[in-house]
Amino acid sequence: MIRGLYTAAAGMVAQQRKHDTVTQNIANLNTNGYKQVESLVRSFPEMQLSRSGDSATGSKVIGSLNTGVFAEESMSMNVQGDLTPSDKITDFALYSDLSVTNPNTGEAIPFDASGKYISDNGDVVYKPQAYFTVQDAEGNVKYTRDGSFQVDAEGRLLSSTGFEVLSDNGEPIRLTGAVNQFKVDEQGQLVNPLTGEITGERLGITIVDDPYQLVREGNGNYVLNSESAGSARLLGADDRVQVKQGFLERSTVDSAQSMVDLTAALRAYEANQKVIQFYDKSLDKAVNEIGRV
Repeated sequence: MIRGLYTAAAGMVAQQRKHDTVTQNIANLNTNGYKQVESLVRSFPEMQLSRSGDSATGSKVIGSLNTGVFAEESMSMNVQGDLTPSDKITDFALYSDLSVTNPNTGEAIPFDASGKYISDNGDVVYKPQAYFTVQDAEGNVKYTRDGSFQVDAEGRLLSSTGFEVLSDNGEPIRLTGAVNQFKVDEQGQLVNPLTGEITGERLGITIVDDPYQLVREGNGNYVLNSESAGSARLLGADDRVQVKQGFLERSTVDSAQSMVDLTAALRAYEANQKVIQFYDKSLDKAVNEIGRV
C-alpha cells in the first residue's frame, strides 16, 4: 500500500512539472524566436517481485512492477518558426533549412518534424540550426533567434536584452551614418544602400550542429558549455540560411495543443490525487478501526 502512495505522489510531481512547462510556453506565445519546450516523462526502473518463505518450492517470481514516473528533463523543440513582417529596419529573422549528409549513403538525412533522425543502428542525429551571435557586458558569447535589434546613441547594434550583436569576425557591429540607411542582404552582409556595394562586414551567424547541446539562459539567449563548443561554427557559403530584414521569427508554441496539454496534465494530477486520498482512507480504516478489533 505504501508503494502505491509513492507511485501516485511521483505521478503528481511529474504532472505538476509538465503543467509548469506548458504554462511557460503559453506565457511566451508572443516572444520572438521562442522555441516550444516539451517535458519528457520517464518511468522508474521496473522491480522484479518474488514470493519467498515457501519451504517446498522456495522463492517464486511473480512478475515485474512499475514504480511510477518522473519528469526527467525539459527540451526545446528546435524547429523553424514562422516569419512575420515588422517593417522595422533593425529587425531580422533567420530562415534555415540546413541538411546533413549520411556518410554511408551520401544522401541527405530525412529529419522528422522535430528535427531528429534515428538510424537503424539507433544513432541519433539532430538538424543543425542557425543563431545570431551576441556578446554580454562581460564578453561572454551567447546565441539567440530573437532578431528584434536596436541601435543605441553610439551606433552599436544591440539585441533586445542589450547585448552587442557580433559580426562574423567576432567584433561588435557599429553603424555609421543614418540608421534608416542600414541594409543587410540575405547572406547577412552589410550593404551600402546608395551604391549597393557590400561593405565587407557580415552579421555573426553561428551554426550549431546539435542545438540540443545549447543551455537556455532566459530572455531567448543560449550558451554552449566548453565540452560542446566544438559543435558551433560560422555560417558557410553552402549553408542554406537566409537573413530576412524587416521580419521577425514567431514563437513555435502551438496555442491549441498547449491548452490540450494543460488540461491533460491537470486531469492526470487530479487522478493521482484521488489515488492518494483513497490510500489515506484505507490506512485510516486499518489503523483506527481494524486495529481496535
